[in-house]
Amino acid sequence: MSVVVSGEVAAQQPLPTELSQRLGIADEPPAALLGEYEDDYGSRHSVRAGEWVQHPRNRFVITHWDTAASYLIARNADSNPEDAGRWTRIDWVPLAGMPPYEWAFCFSTWNAPTAEAAAAVRVANKAAPRTGCAGHPFTRLKRRAAVPDDSAARRTP
Repeated sequence: MSVVVSGEVAAQQPLPTELSQRLGIADEPPAALLGEYEDDYGSRHSVRAGEWVQHPRNRFVITHWDTAASYLIARNADSNPEDAGRWTRIDWVPLAGMPPYEWAFCFSTWNAPTAEAAAAVRVANKAAPRTGCAGHPFTRLKRRAAVPDDSAARRTP
């Protein structure tokens, strides 16, 4: 499978079968995580099955979802201003009782040399989202309001 990221094609590089089986990695993301979000610092995030965009400049091509352990592995896009082509692990945790925030994430690593190295990083403590991201809080996300599609109104009959 290939994913197009801002004009570049990043080939999906699967983890070795034995590692995928050991980690229980799934190919399908949790539907509840997909969408457009704003974090508690005012930054926008677009989360799709094959891509996470931290607007305006950082793109991560998602190659693996581990829904049982609540993390994903992604390759940093070649167009990223820092750590291009490296590997990222993003851990997430659902947030109960924190509306409007639905879930939070932690960049456990963003510059691993391989997908396997990223998968091996264990810094997130999901039981303590206020300090569990290597001593820092997980970044909280709230869903952005849908923007109406006015493209039909702009078309001429």
